[in-house]
Amino acid sequence: MTETSPDTSWLSALLDWSVSLMDVIGPAGAGIAIALENVFPPLPSEVVLPMAGLAASRGSFTLFEALAWTTAGSIVGAFLLYGLGAWLGVDRLRRVAAKVPLLHPEDIDRTVGWFHRHGSVAVFFGRMIPIFRSLISIPAGVTRMPLWRFGLLTAAGSLIWNTIFVLSGFLLGESWHVVEQYVDVVQYVVIVVVALAVVWFLFVRTGAVIAASRTGSAETDGPERERVPAG
Repeated sequence: MTETSPDTSWLSALLDWSVSLMDVIGPAGAGIAIALENVFPPLPSEVVLPMAGLAASRGSFTLFEALAWTTAGSIVGAFLLYGLGAWLGVDRLRRVAAKVPLLHPEDIDRTVGWFHRHGSVAVFFGRMIPIFRSLISIPAGVTRMPLWRFGLLTAAGSLIWNTIFVLSGFLLGESWHVVEQYVDVVQYVVIVVVALAVVWFLFVRTGAVIAASRTGSAETDGPERERVPAG
């Protein structure tokens, strides 16, 4: 059907295998590839989806089939990660947070509270943000978002994302890589924002720990100094 990058890395090999599914079993192969992309984010949907669109433009299957199967794959993959989040649960995450340096169980409580208030918006728009596309399903499972709501929001967000890239392959043909370049920019921005947020969290939490240790030392040393007789 089509060829991906000539790179022989394991990721390129996995991508080539995913694309070859479309040759073997048609649009269902695209759905399986996208389901795998949800569970294994390094597999780039922004490459698999245009390939499905390109195959549709060549008559291998219809555009409707490409959109239907890739969206179904997105939903299946999202529910797998939802199940992982449900298995983890709030209590288990609180126990883990209590053992991780610089984390507190209260951090989990605040995150869960935020997701209860804004989870619907997070799931819908998260399906259209690189990296978070898959990960957003885990907190949805942790908070036990109603399955019907999670399914509808995931389907709606995934359909928008999938349509953009499937149509890029369908309309642009071999020039679909133009869209991939813009997605790479967005992905880099997301990575930088996440990295800055992590650095800021570590800075603030480390500063709080140092300040607490100094306060504790001052309170401990004070009474001892008072017992020292005056010269």
